[in-house]
Amino acid sequence: MGTVTDYLDTLTGPNRETLARVVAVALETAPEAVEGTSYAMPALLIEGKGLLSALETKKHLAIYPFSGRVLPQLADELEGFDWAAGTLRFSAEHPVPDSVVRRIIELRLAEIETKLGRK
Repeated sequence: MGTVTDYLDTLTGPNRETLARVVAVALETAPEAVEGTSYAMPALLIEGKGLLSALETKKHLAIYPFSGRVLPQLADELEGFDWAAGTLRFSAEHPVPDSVVRRIIELRLAEIETKLGRK
């Protein structure tokens, strides 16, 4: 058990279920990801590089793809969500579709692969 699992275990109700779904979709898309921390947040990692963090804040839920280039590429798919280059904000009542989570992971994986010199 790693830090993502430990973090999710501290949450309850719809917020926990929604964040757990984000993590599950991320792991389906990147099964090689491991749990750890990045920028002091519980995160999924690929070879030590931050892939995704999904957290509860006081006002919303958020996905952090550890990149300022991923979300802008998905601007059309993020219509109706509050987002900035490094953060996607949502709620249990208005969750991020699984297809968008998959695209975030795919784009971030491609960035990591490039950084590792594999593309």
